[in-house]
Amino acid sequence: MLKIHQFPCLSDNYGYLIHDPESGETAAIDTPDAKVYLAEAEAQGWNITQIWNTHWHPDHAGGNDEIRRLSGCKIIAPQEVDKISGIDRVVAHGDLVQLGKYTAHVIDVGGHTNGHIAYHIPEAEIALVGDAVFALGCGRMFEGEPKQFWRSLERVKTLPPETTLYCAHEYTQANAAFALHADPENEALQAYAAEIDAKRARGEPTVPMGLARELDTNPFLRADDPALMAKWGGDKPHETFAALRAAKDNF
Repeated sequence: MLKIHQFPCLSDNYGYLIHDPESGETAAIDTPDAKVYLAEAEAQGWNITQIWNTHWHPDHAGGNDEIRRLSGCKIIAPQEVDKISGIDRVVAHGDLVQLGKYTAHVIDVGGHTNGHIAYHIPEAEIALVGDAVFALGCGRMFEGEPKQFWRSLERVKTLPPETTLYCAHEYTQANAAFALHADPENEALQAYAAEIDAKRARGEPTVPMGLARELDTNPFLRADDPALMAKWGGDKPHETFAALRAAKDNF
């Protein structure tokens, strides 16, 4: 089975190494900190053979060059070639990326940055979503616009509900506080937020997270819910999403 190694790096990032034992291939999912990634790979007895970038931000692609220099790996990245150096293969929505016997489907999740992508591996029931979706949240809209970002979230919403989402930051407590503000009557959200507080009190990570639960509780994935549309305004879901995103930016 595909092995996934998760570890903290920088102030609030999570790093991921995914490994196919049969082929020996290992992919680094983004590269916030080259030294940490290389040390974690060595501790696992794995050699990084690929880097899969989700977007260009330095806390996602900043370690690319150093990891490639020391491992000889290939860099696979989205169409942000002016901002990510040394890409061996540029991928876009609908492309396939191979890690041993496992196939990742590239999904356009632009909005946080225009070229942001996610990697969905159906056989493993996982999606590596970078900063597009967080537990109870989504990334800031630095480059995109609301209709684009909402369409991206719709693509995530259509994945099988049993999919586990691996996002890149431990932002969940802050996201939960806003989610409760946005959707205070949601009992599933209330229970989820209590679990998050308990996990963080024990020093435990709150990610990865299950898509099914996010669909019930994440206000950004629920911008098409009639109750949220009525509360936050907007005749169309992307307008409600825009209102929620603006409110979170100022929360």
